[in-house]
Amino acid sequence: MKFFLVVIGMVMIIEGLPYFAFPQRMKAWIHKVLELPEKSLRTFGFVLMLVGLAMVYIGKR
Repeated sequence: MKFFLVVIGMVMIIEGLPYFAFPQRMKAWIHKVLELPEKSLRTFGFVLMLVGLAMVYIGKR
């Protein structure tokens, strides 16, 4: 459970960094994301999940 909490904490740090460092750019980027079709967002999300799964697999080997 400790390892899980550390991983979640690291994800939150990485996710929060762009909003802290570049708030204006993040607002512009969010507006662009809102204009993307759902299919593109689903594909991007699926690819990210596959890459994450591969990274976990490689890290656990």
